[in-house]
Amino acid sequence: MEIYQLKTFVAVAAEGNLTRAAERVFTSPPAASAQLKALEDELGVRLFDRTPRGMALTAAGQRLLAEAQRTIEAAQAMRLTAEQIRGKARGVVRMGAVSDPVSLRLGEVFVRLAERYPEVALQLQQGVSLRTVQAVRRGDLDCAYVLNEHERLDGLEVRRLEPVDIVVVLPPHRVAAVTTSIEAIAQEPWVSTPPDCGLRLQLETFFRRAGRELPKGPMADTEGAVRSMVASGLGAGLMRRDQADDAERLGQGVIWPGWQGRTWLCWVGPDPATEVAAVAAVREVVLETWASAPQ
Repeated sequence: MEIYQLKTFVAVAAEGNLTRAAERVFTSPPAASAQLKALEDELGVRLFDRTPRGMALTAAGQRLLAEAQRTIEAAQAMRLTAEQIRGKARGVVRMGAVSDPVSLRLGEVFVRLAERYPEVALQLQQGVSLRTVQAVRRGDLDCAYVLNEHERLDGLEVRRLEPVDIVVVLPPHRVAAVTTSIEAIAQEPWVSTPPDCGLRLQLETFFRRAGRELPKGPMADTEGAVRSMVASGLGAGLMRRDQADDAERLGQGVIWPGWQGRTWLCWVGPDPATEVAAVAAVREVVLETWASAPQ
């Protein structure tokens, strides 16, 4: 069997559609179909059922999918090592990062990258999570740290690094409101976030649970701005737990204990089958750094 056949297998399993999978691995639908047929003949099992809705994994396909993914990753690691030996992993990698970031372990990433791939330069650009994802998809950024709830994003690889708890923070003068109901908290003045902010889905979840529409008051597009506006008394807002604890300690707000959401700090990059050597080097170092992080 060939690695490109395994990549086609994985792409069809992810897309459930032969045409979209073919686009993902930069080939034609007939070629992708032929690759699958050759792989099935080689393995002696049927990997997919062809249905009116698309391609559905068989029981055998489901069992073999993880093996295919591991084989592709092993081949990728071997290629990276060979490129490192040849000194091929070089160039500038543009990596986005959430504004006012949680601890991204960037110091460790930079040290490991410099030691292992000295010809790869990492440039950081801060931005709002969903805008940053779009920038990676357009090719304006090569990879990114983002706050994201989804395990998959079309055309991109998503690796969850750490869960992030989200809480409601009230202005300092609203200490007495901490014992009230979610419906009453939803009627307080609020500092909201734009649709492309990583906290927007959490905000929508909170107000849906409270049975109310999203607030139409002040809006902030960075976590630092939300914190400043809450501290100044403009309204309640959502913050990461680490930011909220710090704000409460400094008298800049008070945490309302009646609700908690969760999102994820993720690394987002191109499909490993298409990434260039320098981006693959950064990916390797980032995931290794987080895998070795204390729990």
